[in-house]
Amino acid sequence: MKAVCITPKVPHTACLSELPVPPIDEVPGGRGLLVQVLQVGVDGTDRELYEGEYGAAPEGYDFLIIGHESFGKVVEVGPNVTGLAPGDYVVATVRRPGDSIYDQIGTYDMTTDDTYYERGINLLHGFLAEYYVEEPEYLVKVPTGLKHVGVLLEPMSVIEKGIEQAYEIQRRLKVWRPRRAAVMGSGTIGLLAALGLRLCGLEVTSFARTPKPNLNASLVEDIEARYLSTREISVGEAAERYGPFDLIFEATGYSPLVFEAAHALAKNGVLILSSITGGDRRAEVESDRLNLEFVLGNKVMVGTVNAHRGYFERGIADFARAEATWPGWLSRLLTHPIRGLENYEEMFRALAEARDAIKVYVVVSEEQYHDNL
Repeated sequence: MKAVCITPKVPHTACLSELPVPPIDEVPGGRGLLVQVLQVGVDGTDRELYEGEYGAAPEGYDFLIIGHESFGKVVEVGPNVTGLAPGDYVVATVRRPGDSIYDQIGTYDMTTDDTYYERGINLLHGFLAEYYVEEPEYLVKVPTGLKHVGVLLEPMSVIEKGIEQAYEIQRRLKVWRPRRAAVMGSGTIGLLAALGLRLCGLEVTSFARTPKPNLNASLVEDIEARYLSTREISVGEAAERYGPFDLIFEATGYSPLVFEAAHALAKNGVLILSSITGGDRRAEVESDRLNLEFVLGNKVMVGTVNAHRGYFERGIADFARAEATWPGWLSRLLTHPIRGLENYEEMFRALAEARDAIKVYVVVSEEQYHDNL
């Protein structure tokens, strides 16, 4: 089978490799499933792996198959597999359990282990291949009616986790009824965050740099949210006019904006951070003011990354609600299809250069590509 591989931590080593199709008995006890990969979403993590910023090969290998946003179809199951059958559409979770107590109770996305295992990122092969083998515990069945947007479920799972964690944290208040939310950024994560918050019934204001008109702004407004350009109004000014915000979801990848967003947070508010910023950017912070506002206002700042299967299942439920409420909206996020694994160089160019891209994804199966047109 074909697969897109890199040499971890060595820049620009991506190549198309020919590898054996993995056998289902890689999973012991007759519980293996062979999945044909249909589509794989790619994002900043894949670009950073390509640039050699991090990543590690599985034990016994000197290369890593990348790709962590999967969508595929089951083609073979082991004799002891229940709940899934050939022909079922599935997405795979990304992280796998380690040794901490959190891993052992199924919340492996909360691991305290220093060494962690993530498909296509660290110590486990990913999904930019024609096939992979997996255990049923890490596969989430996708209804046929959502197969056209299944590749978006991995990023949506991060949104679901962030929102659920915010509500879980605020159980300490006995009653928490947020009304206004803000989203910083209007890329894939920002748009999905706006969707998730609208489905919670919140009034949503989305911030992005680019002034209207643009596709991202149209998508925000089509789900009855507000789109504002930070080139035309500051976050502070917008908070005075439309806030303060009970919940803010930060998804810009620009760390200094975190502190600007923190000042726009309402009392008892929650600021969710989802950007992974590996640089060395510095910012001057009004530390006394920020400390005072958080202490006196009972405010919270929390991070969200990765997700266990429960958040994928919540994503499926919300995708079904979104399709019923705003038909076709999710499909419009899939802006840049790359046809075939052999075009991996085009994929990396799109990640780096396609400024109008919302979601870049690789169509591994031609059949699925024609289904989606």
